[in-house]
Amino acid sequence: MTHHSANFITPEDVFTAYKGVNLIAGQRVATQAVLDVINPATGATLGQAAASNAAETDAAVTAARKAQIAWAQVPARDRGKQVAAAARAVADQAELIAQVLARETGKAIRTECRGEVAVAADIVEFYGGLGSELKGQTVPYNPRMLTMTTREPLGVVAAIVPWNVPLVLFALKVGPALVAGNTVVVKSSEEAPFATYLMAELMMKHLPQGVLNVVNGTGAVCGDALTRNADVSKITFTGSEAVGETINTIGAGRIIPVSLELGGKSPMIICEDADLDKAVAGAISGMRFTRQGQSCTAASRIYVHDSLKAAFMDKLAAALNDLKIGDPLDEATDVGTIINARQVATINRYVAMAEATEGAQVLRFGSLPDDAALSPELYVQPTILTDLPDDHPCVMEEIFGPVAVVQGWSDYEGVLALANSTHYGLAASVWTRSLSVALDSTARLNAGYVQVNQNLTIQPNVSYGGFGRSGQGKEASLEAMVEHFTRSKTIVMNFD
Repeated sequence: MTHHSANFITPEDVFTAYKGVNLIAGQRVATQAVLDVINPATGATLGQAAASNAAETDAAVTAARKAQIAWAQVPARDRGKQVAAAARAVADQAELIAQVLARETGKAIRTECRGEVAVAADIVEFYGGLGSELKGQTVPYNPRMLTMTTREPLGVVAAIVPWNVPLVLFALKVGPALVAGNTVVVKSSEEAPFATYLMAELMMKHLPQGVLNVVNGTGAVCGDALTRNADVSKITFTGSEAVGETINTIGAGRIIPVSLELGGKSPMIICEDADLDKAVAGAISGMRFTRQGQSCTAASRIYVHDSLKAAFMDKLAAALNDLKIGDPLDEATDVGTIINARQVATINRYVAMAEATEGAQVLRFGSLPDDAALSPELYVQPTILTDLPDDHPCVMEEIFGPVAVVQGWSDYEGVLALANSTHYGLAASVWTRSLSVALDSTARLNAGYVQVNQNLTIQPNVSYGGFGRSGQGKEASLEAMVEHFTRSKTIVMNFD
């Protein structure tokens, strides 16, 4: 294997090392074409990443297919130990990875990037400890026969990650897939590939050649080739609903399992008895304002009891105005930039719809940076929309920016109906001091990840995944590894 990652001292070293290459069977393999990767905070070109064509993508699958037979024969606990060692190698280089991530995503180093690297390493290490849980069952079919089920790996897993939290989503896919005995080809996000490459190459030092591979390129070429490759036995994708639909169709045509984690329009219900300060802090964290709202689980529909709405809005405004918007690499910065101009245009289009709606209010908070070194067009202030009709596009559709809708409510049954009036079903939260309300509402909310009096992000060992058009399958848990990265075989032995 050729591993030079120990030589990386600066992020610039990383951008140079991964110019126009894929990571295949432990090697950096050059591609014919490249695409520019931009620092959204400054507009400067960070480097050039691989723009893989179909043949270059297929080469990674071939390497993974070749490595998978031997990897599946490694005892599961031993696979887990190697994966856990790979996770610790990532943790050892956490600051460098975070610095790379901040530059390519525009997310603030202090509030977002360091935490993401830590959680990603933790998820991989968590899965490393679960090798001995890949159990089957004995079945009481006939006392004179041995009847049992076993769990086997699927083969080659195609893992497609987005740009908003690329490392956590890489970890959620790669960790369980590897421990279960699969090999993986990751397609990194073409918007933010370099931290993914760095994390993967650090892990590869502790894994056999070809077990983990990374390709980069556009979804239309690289992603399409990867999902259609006949040697891919499983696809796991996080991203937009439209692309998820396409990938699900490809998987259905090939009759292979597909896991999808797609969009969300998550409701946050604040009851009359809620702790207001906790609810405001929960709205800030739940809306992922420090990630510029670029989160599938963002609490972007906030339903506040009428008796609390005015006080809630006052406290929320004060908290949002305290957030510092600026250079992602500045330790004082809370909020960085949107990923690209296309996403800014989408956000602005939704806000303009709200501004054109009679009776609605559009409230912007915080100050945009005036630093000449920063590119101002990709900074968007945290924005609250109020007094919109319940069926308004801003209430019903995912914006994927720092824009939340706040609506008042007085009728409990009515607010539950509104919370469920979406084709999404990813996350939800309820804020109350009443156990009976908590039990009743969590049972009735149509979402896969429901919390009371908190808005935590993905945590290892807490099963995560949505209902409806938010996707299919679970992540972050033992259940996710066993159900989505293995297949069950039934064996009946008769020696009579």
